[in-house]
Amino acid sequence: MKIIVPMAGRGSRLRPHTLTVPKPLIPIAGKPIVHRLVEDIAGVINQEIEEIAFIIHKDFGVQVEKDLVAIAEKLGAKGTIYYQEQPLGTAHAIMSAKESMSGPIVVAYADTLFRADFTLDTTADSVIWVKQVDDPSAFGVVQLNDKNEIVDFVEKPKEFVSDLAIIGIYYFKSGETLREELQYLLDNNIVKGGEYQLTDGLENMKQKGMKFVPGKVEEWMDCGNKNVTVDTNSRMLNFLHKDGEHLVSSSVVTENSTIIPPCFIGENVVLKNATVGPNVSLGNNTKVESSVIKNSLVQTNAVITNAHLDNAMIGNHATFNGKFTSISIGDYSVIE
Repeated sequence: MKIIVPMAGRGSRLRPHTLTVPKPLIPIAGKPIVHRLVEDIAGVINQEIEEIAFIIHKDFGVQVEKDLVAIAEKLGAKGTIYYQEQPLGTAHAIMSAKESMSGPIVVAYADTLFRADFTLDTTADSVIWVKQVDDPSAFGVVQLNDKNEIVDFVEKPKEFVSDLAIIGIYYFKSGETLREELQYLLDNNIVKGGEYQLTDGLENMKQKGMKFVPGKVEEWMDCGNKNVTVDTNSRMLNFLHKDGEHLVSSSVVTENSTIIPPCFIGENVVLKNATVGPNVSLGNNTKVESSVIKNSLVQTNAVITNAHLDNAMIGNHATFNGKFTSISIGDYSVIE
């Protein structure tokens, strides 16, 4: 089994956090989004993962590429890096990794997380991960027949046809078949809105009689902007806490401080006269003094003093003093 992960964009809606760190590498409960994603996929497919192919932009840099390869290796897989030079749509992005599209593959977009315990139907030509939603008009949805097979894909339906939203993760029994269908779109310049779309390839496959079935997930967590990323961090912390995972490092130094679970506290974090939690992630080497933090995501090497934070997201190497009188704010920064 191979996993194809398109992640070419840094994520403009998460600026300034994605100016130096691509969105899929932002940590959720102490682990990068893309790392959690491929781990969860591995748990569902329950098969050996041979390769994970990451599709990125060249400006991500050498260190990001090394980090991605390391994520694959932690799962016992080969990590491969491909580049998408231009943002020409989902099908175009996937085809950047066409050399890796052979045998069974999973295609997964790296800005979403999920929780699921369904068994992958490897007899189907394709399994599309879906989540039941309250407002289907905001999503692409699948329509099923009485055999639980997908018979139609509908983008943001104005009238109700289904409440099963496509979350952006797909299994294909034959990577070669998907590659051929997407190559056809590229060769014949079949575009919508100036982009080559994966859904056009799926529709062609369906028209040829291939069997599509849904894989229903229990939880779907987005990481599209600051507010939903902080919420996803909180939800993931609660899931991991209920699973019994140990989330607080033994190297944490506390002085007159309280940790209210669930929290992820990284290596060498120092807490002094602080109350942290619930639903807080603090990255490695962060220092918090005379502060109260809840429902927040703080990355590594941050220094926070005299602060009262709720629904906050603080980046790497950031310094924040809640009693500021002088301030230096860069591009895309927000203080509310």
